[in-house]
Amino acid sequence: MQAMTAKELEYIADSMSNEDLLIKQCAVVVSTATTPALRNICSQMIATHQQHYDSLLHAISHHQSLAPTQPQ
Repeated sequence: MQAMTAKELEYIADSMSNEDLLIKQCAVVVSTATTPALRNICSQMIATHQQHYDSLLHAISHHQSLAPTQPQ
């Protein structure tokens, strides 16, 4: 497996920011919604987006072990 390019790393960082924003938006709905069903759906969405975030974080962590230590 090859190390990721700078463009790929930027894409992952942007995706992580998007997932974080979605988590925060869903958390606001969970805390303000009056409908239990809506709170449950948003809680599930938080879990899904957290899994996405964690997967992206894992990809970056894995990249560190493959990346060269000196610029090429």
